[in-house]
Amino acid sequence: METTSPQATSPVSAKEVSRPALRTVFRILAAWGLSNKEQIKLLGNPPKSTFYRWKQGESVVLSQDTLERLSYIFGIYSALQLLLPRPDAADAWVKKPNAAPLFGGRSALERMLSGQVADLYVVRQYLDAQRGGWA
Repeated sequence: METTSPQATSPVSAKEVSRPALRTVFRILAAWGLSNKEQIKLLGNPPKSTFYRWKQGESVVLSQDTLERLSYIFGIYSALQLLLPRPDAADAWVKKPNAAPLFGGRSALERMLSGQVADLYVVRQYLDAQRGGWA
């Protein structure tokens, strides 16, 4: 009979992933050239004091909503790195006007800055479809 340790089967807690997730997302948002105002909006409009504590790397436990937003941002970043082999082109894509019906000539960033987590999902889904993944 095979046994597994409780650690091997338990899900990772929000406390364990919050700091490294924030560290990573701030690197992505910097690569995209986003202002603090844009970053705050993408992260779900946390209070400015909270946002700056996050940026300073203070120990926090993020909400499920914020973790979901980070997950979509990571997926968008990853898909862009696969679709556009030059990192500078991949990072610039989010700000470029897009003729796809989903964007209506606006940039993906404009869509993502609506403040709704669903818009991050839609951009992620679009990019996954472009690279031949699930839509």
